[in-house]
Amino acid sequence: MPVAHTLEDLVQMQHAADQAHAHVLQLRDQYGRPTVIEWTDEQTLTYEKAWRDWRELSRTVQAAVTEYAKAEGKPRFEIEAAVKKTGRH
Repeated sequence: MPVAHTLEDLVQMQHAADQAHAHVLQLRDQYGRPTVIEWTDEQTLTYEKAWRDWRELSRTVQAAVTEYAKAEGKPRFEIEAAVKKTGRH
């Protein structure tokens, strides 16, 4: 797992997770809901890989936020809020 040394590292990690999530949503919009439209095997594999990639990036950033907060001696929610605020600007 990458170690976040700065708040900017966390922002970059969150941005990567957000992009991966956007890709999952884009694929779902493109393919349609699998309960309504039957996906091909290729579509299923592509979606599942994108979903796993997003979940892994999300887990990584959440763990990094926790680790960073502990190292800084600050509440986790403060670091998470700072990441969101910094990422929006």
